[in-house]
Amino acid sequence: MHKHNIKTKLISLLGINFLRLNALLAVIAMVYFVGSIFHKGSSAISWTFLTEIPRQGMTAGGIMPAIVGTVYVSLLTLLISVPLGVGAAIYLNEFSTQGKLNRLIRLSIRNMAGIPSIVYGLFGLGIFVAGMKLGNSLMASALTLSLMTYPVVVTTAEEALRSVPLGFREGAMALGATRWQAVKLNVLPAAIPGMATGTILGLGRAAGETAPIILTGAAYFLPILPSSVTDQFMALPYHLYILSTQHSSISEVRHLAYGTALVLLAIVLILNTVAIGLRFYYSKSKQW
Repeated sequence: MHKHNIKTKLISLLGINFLRLNALLAVIAMVYFVGSIFHKGSSAISWTFLTEIPRQGMTAGGIMPAIVGTVYVSLLTLLISVPLGVGAAIYLNEFSTQGKLNRLIRLSIRNMAGIPSIVYGLFGLGIFVAGMKLGNSLMASALTLSLMTYPVVVTTAEEALRSVPLGFREGAMALGATRWQAVKLNVLPAAIPGMATGTILGLGRAAGETAPIILTGAAYFLPILPSSVTDQFMALPYHLYILSTQHSSISEVRHLAYGTALVLLAIVLILNTVAIGLRFYYSKSKQW
């Protein structure tokens, strides 16, 4: 019996240390990755780099059109995907009968999350660009990215709704409220922080995608800002791809590519930090 306990403790200790090692390796890899990008890209960061248009075949100037284009397409994606995703989550969690159809819808949404981004790009090209006659534009790219972020928004919104105690619904309905009034006035305000966290994480993914926007709206070189949702635009992920692989003088623009990567990484890290901050703040303020 004593030997058995020692063996069990030893296996448990080895397992815990193995998990700690994995976590440590992940942290080391992330620190090395971010540090490498910062070291190689910080020399390119300047006010000119952030606020001017590319010049001289993108070997000089800045990336301002790419930054603005990324912000525009991300915000437009947010405006499209959030109402649809939150609406679907409310229906599935609060009003839909928990039967086969409900499970089929949930399974379909989760399967959407595993579709490669290039497939979304081809779908956007066929449906939005060609089928709906939107052409290569901000709107076509935003609609395509909305499809990509839709499963994330639905899933996180559902989890946020499930985290709200059943008493919030039953108490409101016991006082004479309808089911919709109970959800609207009691459940949704309590679930919004969780929804916001998932939405921001989905937005971070959309901001870093390249394949869908190449096929639906991003331009190789466009030294002007888009004036409407029907215009093409420059974007940081595509600009980085061009500088790194397609430029005629790759070695000459290498530092600009690292600078672009650093700006894109900073945007995504800021969004993720905001999401983590929201989750931490509201998890402390919950009283249930």
